[in-house]
Amino acid sequence: MSGATLHVVAAVVEDGDRFLVTRRQPGVHLAGMWEFPGGKVAAGESHEQALRREMQEELGTDVEVGALVSTAAHGYDDCHVTLHFYVCQLETTPRPMLGQEMRWVPRGELRSLGFPAADEELIALLTGGA
Repeated sequence: MSGATLHVVAAVVEDGDRFLVTRRQPGVHLAGMWEFPGGKVAAGESHEQALRREMQEELGTDVEVGALVSTAAHGYDDCHVTLHFYVCQLETTPRPMLGQEMRWVPRGELRSLGFPAADEELIALLTGGA
């Protein structure tokens, strides 16, 4: 593994027993995989600021950032990622601003989607199994 360490924040948004997920677009790292929306923390940004900015850019909504759910670190071939997952409440209805696919996925179906390896621990936590 080589490359930089990226700090990433992601929103765990639950509605009933469904979670908001988006699909990574072609041409980006891990293209085609599903993820919890969010993105990289910029220099000088708090996790809350980064998450609110990313949710505006990606889904056109502000969020109320709540508790930290999980932190995961993973080494890919080209970089190392530290992910911080936060419970978030949407302020408005999300809209995919970048043309990405967006879905509300029932808890029981999360494991059937293709998520990056760094998300495995969170998926296990949310679905109640290893």
